Amino acid sequence: MTQINSDKKFYSKIILFGEYSVIQNSMALLIPYSLFEGKLTFRRDNTSVIDPELKAFSLYLKQLMDSSQLNFQFDLSSFEFDISQGLFFDSTIPQGFGVGSSGALVAAIFARYEQENHSILDIKRLKNIFSQLESHFHGSSSGVDPLISYLNSPILIKNKNELGPVSIPKFSKGKGGIFLLNTKRSRKTEPLVNLFLEKSRNESYFNLCEDVLTPITNHCIDNFLDVNIDLLLKNFKLLSAFQHEHFSPMIPKLYRDLWSAGLTSNDYSFKLCGAGGGGFLMGITDDFQKVKRVLTGHELRLILSF
Repeated sequence: MTQINSDKKFYSKIILFGEYSVIQNSMALLIPYSLFEGKLTFRRDNTSVIDPELKAFSLYLKQLMDSSQLNFQFDLSSFEFDISQGLFFDSTIPQGFGVGSSGALVAAIFARYEQENHSILDIKRLKNIFSQLESHFHGSSSGVDPLISYLNSPILIKNKNELGPVSIPKFSKGKGGIFLLNTKRSRKTEPLVNLFLEKSRNESYFNLCEDVLTPITNHCIDNFLDVNIDLLLKNFKLLSAFQHEHFSPMIPKLYRDLWSAGLTSNDYSFKLCGAGGGGFLMGITDDFQKVKRVLTGHELRLILSF
């Protein structure tokens, strides 16, 4: 049985800005979210119960290795043996909520079983490796979710060829903030992403996202990093209105009226957090205590205040 560092934890992630639009080469800003975490470990009762998720992943890796497609050196034999000895991913990260449950799992497995000198791997190479690994779970993957979890650092994607760690600015503590609303509904990423890709084959829809969604997303990221709260609130609302109109299938039906009410009242604005369809919604407000009263009965989590 392989010795595993039981203290090594891998955190969930949040896409602050860039869901879907990053596919069309917008900027994207992602941060680790330490509320949820996971780690590889063995069962305390020493039973050799085989985890079906890890077993399926090992078979995927074996296929890649057998066909010489795996793009890095991986200790598959140790991974398979540990699975037979009861290895599992002990995680509090909710699955299907858009906060990177599969990304953290991939990061943990790579960190434990890769056989290259990862300290010299550049960030683009890491992203490509993680893209290949996480594709097992979603059909296709950018590789960014595992990258966030692996590096435990905020990442700014400027374009398809330029990305790297970024410092998140310090905000003055105030009445406003960015928060999450838990819809308490899980969903699958792949069908939603496929829907977006299918809709993007329509030239007018593609151009709409490129000409309207991408600039709004980039403005939100610039406003956030520049700590320009007034412009951030304005552009976040534009982003919210765009998604409400053009991403309706990704917004859970039970929350569309709530989403619309925020746009009308100006009390808050929502956007998708990840692929949508359930999981978490992300909101922004200039008065979080008021929003807690307005949205009483809903589970809200404040990410940062300003």
